[in-house]
This record gives sequence, C-alpha cells and structure tokens, in this order.
Amino acid sequence: MQKRTTKSDQDLKSDDLQKHTVDNEGKFMTTNQGLRINDDQNSLTAGDRGPTLLEDFHLREKITHFDHERIPERIVHARGSGAHGYFELTESLTEYTKAKFLQTPGTRTPVFARFSTVAGSRGSTDLARDVRGFAVKFYTQEGNYDLVGNNMPIFFIQDALKFPDLIHAVKPEPNNEMPQAASAHDTFWDFVSLTPETMHNVMWLMSDRAIPRSLRMMEGFGIHTYRFVNSNNKSVFVRFHWKPVLGVHSVVWDEAQKISGNDPDFHRRDLYEAIDNGHPAQWDFGVQIVEEKDEHKFKFDLLDPTKLIPEELVPVKIVGRMTLNRNPDNFFAETEQVAFHPGHVVSGIDFSNDPLLQGRLFSYTDTQLIRLGGPNFHEIPINRPIAPVHNNQRDGYMRQTINPGQSSYHPNSTGDGHPHQAKAADGGFVSYHERIDAHKIRSRSKSFMDHFSQPAMFYHSQSEAEKNHIVDAFRFELGKVKQEAIRQRMVSLLTKIDKSLAERVAAGLGLKIQKPDAITNHSYPADADPKSYQSIEADPDIPKSEALSMENTVKDTIQSRQIAILAADGVDDNSLDTMQAALQKEGAMTKIVSVRLGNIKTAAGKLVKIDDSLLTAASVLFDAVYVPSGEKSVSALSAHPKTAGFVADAYKHCKAIAASGEGKNLLMVVDELADQGKAQKADQGILIDKSPKDFVKAIAQHRFWIREKKKEKE
Repeated sequence: MQKRTTKSDQDLKSDDLQKHTVDNEGKFMTTNQGLRINDDQNSLTAGDRGPTLLEDFHLREKITHFDHERIPERIVHARGSGAHGYFELTESLTEYTKAKFLQTPGTRTPVFARFSTVAGSRGSTDLARDVRGFAVKFYTQEGNYDLVGNNMPIFFIQDALKFPDLIHAVKPEPNNEMPQAASAHDTFWDFVSLTPETMHNVMWLMSDRAIPRSLRMMEGFGIHTYRFVNSNNKSVFVRFHWKPVLGVHSVVWDEAQKISGNDPDFHRRDLYEAIDNGHPAQWDFGVQIVEEKDEHKFKFDLLDPTKLIPEELVPVKIVGRMTLNRNPDNFFAETEQVAFHPGHVVSGIDFSNDPLLQGRLFSYTDTQLIRLGGPNFHEIPINRPIAPVHNNQRDGYMRQTINPGQSSYHPNSTGDGHPHQAKAADGGFVSYHERIDAHKIRSRSKSFMDHFSQPAMFYHSQSEAEKNHIVDAFRFELGKVKQEAIRQRMVSLLTKIDKSLAERVAAGLGLKIQKPDAITNHSYPADADPKSYQSIEADPDIPKSEALSMENTVKDTIQSRQIAILAADGVDDNSLDTMQAALQKEGAMTKIVSVRLGNIKTAAGKLVKIDDSLLTAASVLFDAVYVPSGEKSVSALSAHPKTAGFVADAYKHCKAIAASGEGKNLLMVVDELADQGKAQKADQGILIDKSPKDFVKAIAQHRFWIREKKKEKE
C-alpha cells in the first residue's frame, strides 16, 4: 500500500492563510464588495464646501471598518489620563449662543476631561512624540456637551475619508508591529511626503508642542470651526481654545527619551499627584468669533481643519475657566469607559461643513458601539448626563434603564403621546438653517489647496531654540526612515516652507535638495487633472504670530513644579530649611534625594525623611535641582557614582540649578560647571549662594536655552 502523505497542522494553517493572501500590485482599488473606487481622496459632499452626504457608502464602509479594527482599547487615543472638575463661566456669551451653560457668569458646570496620546497603545509611554488628545465632557442642564480636540489647533488631513490612511500609516507597521507609539518610521513619512496637506500639523508634531512637560501645561483646541447660534437664530463661526494657567511648557527630546525609561507614566503620575496634593489643573477657556459676513475674508478657508486663525487676526476672547480638582475613583470605570463624541452638542452649538468634522460626526458613535459593547454606552455612569433622559430607545446589550409602560414609539396614544417633542423655545435642538444648493460631487475646494503658508508662519514664529529643536526632530524622525526616496521627498517638501530649514535637515541626513517641482500631490481622484490639485505657493506675506511660540508663554509661577534637593547626612539645617520653605510657599513640590532611602541626620542632629534615592531618581523627573550646604553631605553625594549624571542631565536639559555654601563643590562634577564664575556670567540658570527668591524666579523661566547655543559653538 502506498504510504499516505499527510500535512502537519502548521502546513494546513499556512495553506489556509495563503488562500486569503491578496497581492495589491497592479490592481484597482475597490470597496469590500468589489466595486472599483474612482476617488479615495474626497468624501461625497453637496458642493465643494458643502456638508458630507449620508449616502457616501464608501466613506461609511471605510470608516466603519476602521472604527472596528481594535477591541477593546481605543484605536487612537488609547493611552489616556482623566480627572473631574468644573467649568466656571466668567463672561456671558448670550450675544452669540443660547447654550444655557454659557449665559450667566458664575455658572459652574461639572466636567470630566481626558488627555491622551494618539498613536500608542494603552501600555505605551506618556512621553512619545505625538499629538495629545484634549477632550472635555460638560454635564450641562440641557444634556452632555463634548468638546473633543487636541493640544494642536489643526489636524493632518482635510477630509475624514483619509483618516484611516493617516492612522494606518502612523501606527506600528503591519508586517512586524513596530515601532510602538512612534512616527519615526517609513510608512508614516511615506504618507506625509505624498500628502502635502499634512505639513502644517507635521511642523507642530516636530516642535516641542509634541512633548509637553505636563498635561497641565499644554494648550487645547477644538480644531474645527463650529457655529454658535443665539436665541434670534443668528449664527457666528467659532473656534475653541484652552489656555493653561501654568503656561505652555515642554521637555526636550533627550529628556523625553530618558523619562520614558525612568517613568513611562510621567504625565499620568504628574496629573494625579498634582490634584492629590491640592494643586488643581486649570485652563482658561477662550473663543475666536467670526461673523458669517467675514467667512471669506481670510487668505485661508475657515472650513479647512489644517488651518488655524492667527490670534493677531481674531483675538481669543477668554470667557471661563476649567478647574480639574478630583481624580477618578476607578481608572477603568471612568477614564477608560468615558465616551466622547463631537456630535454631543446642546442647543446654541452647531456644526460647520468642515469635511473632517462631518466624518467625525458619523465615526464616533460607530466606534463606541464596538468598543463599549453596544448602543447603551450612554448609561455607563461616567457617560450618563445629569439632564433627564426620555426617549423610545429600548433594549440592547447592557441595558440599565427600566422603562415602564406600553408605548415605545412616537407618535403614540397608548402613552398619551409621551415623551413629547420639544419646541425651540423649550430648549429643543434645531439645526441651523443653512442654505445649500449644490451638485453632489467628490472634490476638494481650491480654497483648501494652500498647504505651506501656515506651516511657514508657524516655523517663522518660533524662537531660535524652538527652531533648532524642530530641525533636530526632523533629523531624528527621518533618520529612522529606511528608504532614501521618502527622506528625499520630505526634504523637498520642506523647501516649500523654509529653504534654510530644508537645508539644515538635509545636511543632517546627508542629502542634496532636489527641485521642489518634483513634489507629487496624490490628493485627487483617478480621473482628475493633477494640475487642478496642485498646491498653492506659500504666501510670503503671512506674518509671524507670537501666540505660536512657547517663548511667549506664562513664566511667573512654579506652582506644582518638582524640585530635587540633593542632601545626605550632615546637610546644613539653615540652607535646607530656608530653601525648602521658600519653594513650598510658592507651591512647588520638593523632594529630598539622597544616596539611600530612610532618613538623613542634619548637622544639627535633626532627622529628615528621604523621598527618593539616586538609585531610582533621575533629574529628568524634576524641574530644577538644589544642593544645600554641608561639607559632610556634599562629600557623600560626590562619592556616589550617579550624582554626576544627575547634575549633568539637569544642566544639559537647561534647567535651573542652585547651590549654597559647600554645595557649589558638588557642581564641580559637571565639566561645564567647573568654572562657576564663567557659568554665572553666561547663564542665569546657575545660581551660587543666591537667595531663594532668585531661585524661584529662575525655575519659573522653565529653561535656559543659552546652554544649547554655547554647546553648538563648542
């Protein structure tokens, strides 16, 4: 008998997988039903600036599939931190909106805010170079209102149809699931280099805004243009801003990488401990108002989510303050299960025809259905409105509400017609009556085609140090890209923003700059004339904007800043106590860092608890370093092998460093600080035998970038 050949389970599984392997080379793009796609770049809209249409089956199929690609964590914004608090109105907006929580100054509205990274998974580091989500749920008397934005005022793409492509490109590459929570790889920069509309957000991503010092020290933006509608049914356009009371501050890239190794929960811990220690996180809430008659007066399109409104053209009107003062009781039940949606609005707040916003209005509900297990996610306590809920929705997974009675439909007579529809005068939501008379088309308005003026404005608005950091970021990110053609395309794109920027990046990559006209824009349908989709040249007359540089932020407080005090047995009581008391009086958090844990005995014999040891502490976790006097203390610290690195990192990262008496001898372990007199003259951030008041002022400055300039010269 002939021996029968059998395949192993591994072979059978390989055969089964092979049946489902699809080679896309040379093939036409289709829907999941096999229909060939003519335009994968633009949603179906009523006119080139009109609303997105529900009949766009391609948009809905693409977004639906994307929304359901990950369970149970969020596809984007998976890594998040949240807190409870309240929003207090300080100036009435009755003139612009009928939203009740924006009418009377002094009105307090409960809120829950969630901050997050975009690209990483739940277990990724807080300090990834990334956009940060900034979402706030207002529990108003009229229902929940969700303001769902980011810490950057613009987005990468103009049309929601491209969102799956953007996220697929920035997520770990599908063939090897690497890298995690990082944009420094081929697929992201390949997509960016072929999609010029991304360049504005890319400039922000390469800036220090992408590595904030704290969630409490970053701005928030609604991104899109929305509408306010008042009681007379008059509409104005509005953009939303959150401005941190502590100022906008960031870390440097080397610091971010080291923080990720020392404490990947750095931002989460910072927010939690600040609130726990009585330092609530606070932001001023502002609006930019544009009258309907002024919609087209700018050189950019208000409906374009890749554009911001410079504050010099439309000032931000501060109308309230958000205070987060209570940590969640249970992370999963609250921070993880909270469900935001830009479509959760109240009367007086409405939408524009921004094509990215229009797609989000569909996508978010669809996402929550799969992530939270069904249509009743609104009944989870963190999502439950304080306004009473009455409707005819019934059943479904995890239903909590028990609805008595016979009727579950409208109109009805079995339930006496309840619940009734609400008239506008009773707070019923009425969509703004915007006239639309247009053809159904897939297209991109020509007013969306200037992809370089605002990135140039952003770059030119930065301080010298910030520009240097942007150059270094591009060099790092593109240096991780394996394909030279992608790096070359990116450098060519940068010439459209600033020639010197492109030259500096190219020099760091060992590239020669190609002619800018080699750039290809792929944001057009298959049948279109590519010339009609060419990017508009950058406007050289676009001015700088001071609001875009962190150099101009708040620098008058050290509240909740973390200060390391290096001390050991024999530390001088007076220099320790005086400085610690002064720092704590200003709201700073001081920690004694020593050669071991336990207690230290001061020169006067007092026992002082040690908060951390040099074994586990790192200067990247602190905002400043102080070395008090005490010969024995300084000697013990100098003998420890990690002290030099601790002080050197603080110096390298441009932080304030102070020393008293013999404490100055400890600074000698850092070569750059050996000549203290010279350092004092060149660097106001190094303070020897100065008053606590001087140290407080130096810490408030955040960083002393002159050290980077000095290093470059060396």
